[in-house]
Amino acid sequence: MNIFSRLALAAVAVFGALALAGCDQQKIKELEEGLSTEADVRERFGDPERIWPEADGSRTFEYNRQPAGTRNYMITIGPDGKMSALRQVLAPHNFEKIVPGLTQEQVRRMLGKPARAIPYALKQETDWEWNWIDPPTRQMEFIVTFGPDERVLRSGSHEKLHDGP
Repeated sequence: MNIFSRLALAAVAVFGALALAGCDQQKIKELEEGLSTEADVRERFGDPERIWPEADGSRTFEYNRQPAGTRNYMITIGPDGKMSALRQVLAPHNFEKIVPGLTQEQVRRMLGKPARAIPYALKQETDWEWNWIDPPTRQMEFIVTFGPDERVLRSGSHEKLHDGP
């Protein structure tokens, strides 16, 4: 692939991510905690990737924007059918909660579906990767490494490497 093709692909990926982020921001502005209903959320975001039941009877809807985007959303619908929380979960304060010993399901519940899962058969490890933005524009990856028991061994962020000539 020549340099022009690579640049064109990179431009399309960046434009797509920015367009998706812009659409999400508009959808978020149209929702209000305590007033918006489950129907309002589904109208704007569609069907969730996954629905997590909560102990109090509420449900958390998982909306993923990976691998093209840099955000994942968790939207909580209370037992009364109203939206009680809307969180963008790919952020350093959530990454700090990913500690050795957590299961894959616990990590998924906190961060949503990863952009990629990469198995390393010889090491008996699997990396999950999420794309995120370190404001204002630094492209980052957060990586969680799981051992053969599917529990966290380690995690960390680094600036995303870009393909180049």
